[in-house]
Amino acid sequence: MVFRSILFADSEQGQQAEANPVPACFSDLQLERIIESITTPKEDYRLRPFFYTPLRDLDLIAYRHEVMRDLEKPEVFALLDQFSKHMRTMHRYREQAQKLYYRYQQERWWLDAIDQYCQALVTLTQGLKQLPIESRGLQAFLSYLQDYLTSPAFLALQQETEALKEALAQVHYCLHIKGDAVTVRLYAGEEDYSAEIEATFARFKQGAVKDYSVRLIDWQEMNHVEAQILERVARLYPSVFAQLDDYYLRYQRYLDETIARFEREIQFYLAYLEYLATFRRRGLPFCYPLLSLEEKASAAEDCFDLALADLLLREGGQIVTNSFALAGRERVLIVTGPNQGGKTTFARAVGQLYYLASLGCPVPARSARLFLPDRIFTHFEREEQIENLRGKLEDDLVRLRTILKQATPASLIILNEIFTSTTLQDALFLSQQILRRLLALDVLGVWVTFLDELASYSQQTVSMVAEVDPGDPARRTFRVLRRPADGLAYALALAQKYRLTSACLKERLPA
Repeated sequence: MVFRSILFADSEQGQQAEANPVPACFSDLQLERIIESITTPKEDYRLRPFFYTPLRDLDLIAYRHEVMRDLEKPEVFALLDQFSKHMRTMHRYREQAQKLYYRYQQERWWLDAIDQYCQALVTLTQGLKQLPIESRGLQAFLSYLQDYLTSPAFLALQQETEALKEALAQVHYCLHIKGDAVTVRLYAGEEDYSAEIEATFARFKQGAVKDYSVRLIDWQEMNHVEAQILERVARLYPSVFAQLDDYYLRYQRYLDETIARFEREIQFYLAYLEYLATFRRRGLPFCYPLLSLEEKASAAEDCFDLALADLLLREGGQIVTNSFALAGRERVLIVTGPNQGGKTTFARAVGQLYYLASLGCPVPARSARLFLPDRIFTHFEREEQIENLRGKLEDDLVRLRTILKQATPASLIILNEIFTSTTLQDALFLSQQILRRLLALDVLGVWVTFLDELASYSQQTVSMVAEVDPGDPARRTFRVLRRPADGLAYALALAQKYRLTSACLKERLPA
């Protein structure tokens, strides 16, 4: 099995992902907030382009699922996390070496960076060989590592690194400081009396005494005196420091490209699973969705808005989950109900579910069976923008026209409260025309609307209603259930609560 990438079918596909812009649906679905939370702890790895690249390859998504499942094993996750820490230390040493001014200090930091690199790869290889990895991706990478670690180039790098560290450890010298003169000479077996002196004077210590010791500041960059000392030490050991010079020049490009790519790409999985862990500790469900490119019947149980859940967990709020299903010829969920009842949150949750599924990630739901869309289009209400010289209704129509021109039968379209700036009659007429186009195109969709008439437009539409507490119609439950739209019933419940029904008014008004 040839290893190319832990994320993509090949390295070229990964390079193409670098140029992908932020998908247009991110703002409406609040996916940008989610991705920011996932990637910020690993900002150095530049993971965002990977999250901007949805897939429509079922085998590649299954490939990612396998890697995710392997990494959900605590011992596998711990091993890859340890590998990442070793590699971050290596990068830190490399960066420090490039910042330093004095040659020998720079070369020693470079040597330590390569030592970290060798240790990281050996530890990872030994660990993966002992763990029950089942994914094609990690198995192929282990095979690549084993070949790489037994290659003449790596063996030479490892042996030279160990030999040079040992040679430098044997460098001993003495300093003789008199006034402003410093003499550097070879170590000649001089005794260190510091421990003996400290033991001799320890008996004179009585109770708590003032500490006169001075803390020496250990800067990473040497000062000019230290640099001069090191230059003279190098003259005392010309062979060792000549080896260091040669080693530094020959191993400028020691970092294997495939391993460097793996180190970055594996962070996609680690970052996502670290993010999910917060929610799982609170009992929220995640699953690996069953995906199809042919069957449009879709369903999800106990899904939720991940961005809102993140906020509510920080504030100690309660998270409500919802379920939905589209079967047979059903294509569009029509969501109605009272304002502030959770309709928009439900629409966002559905959009997030489909998008995260297209990344090959576990999704926020107890179970999910989804059609894999080629693209997700969204149209959420926006404030008027004076620079485009369009009114709100015209802007709605222009944006919808763009969506309908670009969408295909394999697309997912999510609409939220459109045509609110016009009359009820015009809004209904325009909405029916848009819905007719959507159904003719055979796309999947979610439409949040105040127009109950759309819910029963055809057999391809499914009515979903944001529920209220039957005992207190003013209290939202944020549950969205599949049932016929009944806006009048909600209005009647409110009227009964506030004693505004015809019967109540007649009781209070004089005859």
